[in-house]
Amino acid sequence: MELRQLEHFVAVAEHQHFTRAADRLQISQSGLSASVRALETELGTPLFTRSTRRVELTPAGQAFLAEAVRTVAAATAAKNAVAAVRGVLGGTLSVGTEQCLGVIDLPAELAAFRREHSQVDVRLGFAGSADLIERLGAGRLDLALVARCGPTPRGVRLRTLFEEGFVLLCRPDHPLAGLPVVDLELVGREQLVGFSPEWAARMLAEQAFAAAGLRPTVGMEVNDVGTLLDLVGHGLGVALVPAHFAEKRPDRLCAVPLDPAAALVWSVTVAVPAEASPAATALLTQMATSRPDRTPVAA
Repeated sequence: MELRQLEHFVAVAEHQHFTRAADRLQISQSGLSASVRALETELGTPLFTRSTRRVELTPAGQAFLAEAVRTVAAATAAKNAVAAVRGVLGGTLSVGTEQCLGVIDLPAELAAFRREHSQVDVRLGFAGSADLIERLGAGRLDLALVARCGPTPRGVRLRTLFEEGFVLLCRPDHPLAGLPVVDLELVGREQLVGFSPEWAARMLAEQAFAAAGLRPTVGMEVNDVGTLLDLVGHGLGVALVPAHFAEKRPDRLCAVPLDPAAALVWSVTVAVPAEASPAATALLTQMATSRPDRTPVAA
């Protein structure tokens, strides 16, 4: 079994498609298929079920994936460590982030990082915080910007960047718009516009409602901030969101502070493995230097 075969297997598993995986790896599809077939022959079992549209992991493939990811990540870390000793950062830096965290200008940070470390291949992906933490723990990310929304998995370190409360966003003509503060019970009576369940803001709100014994209705579910703000602006519901969201449409939406008694806190953190790669460490150092005051910025 060769490291190259494990890299090929992981790429196909992530893309669920041989052609896309081959493009990502910059090898021929026939070569990739042959590599995976050889691995399956050595293991004595199929790792994928194949169709004309996609490939899916078999139970054996699912069991094999976690260890394959760890092995590939460990080999990559070893190569990067050698490069760091030589004074040159190289390899790949895989970064994940949730949308609109409100604390750091990630495009600007990545641009500055690339100027300083041009030999590092930076990859960026967006997902919900829970998913990003899972990927980090599995060795599929080197660094993630997330909102704290649950227990910290073993092998993951979190560094808090910024904390703030939540607000209710609504139209200026909404009955709740004139209140100095709202509580969860008032919010729970309204039709809500919310993010998908894997987004941290949704997870945190549901945890707070559950602790208060409330079960509000999320009538409209979205996957991006702009659409959420548009729906609220058209009067199709209200939204319970981190306070910095109010800065995006101050002329069209009203932000009512949530009662602090709700104990609903938006805590933005940077997550890295217990043994961070040299590239991830360099990016962490840069972010700490560029924003020592932790002042929130627009995402």
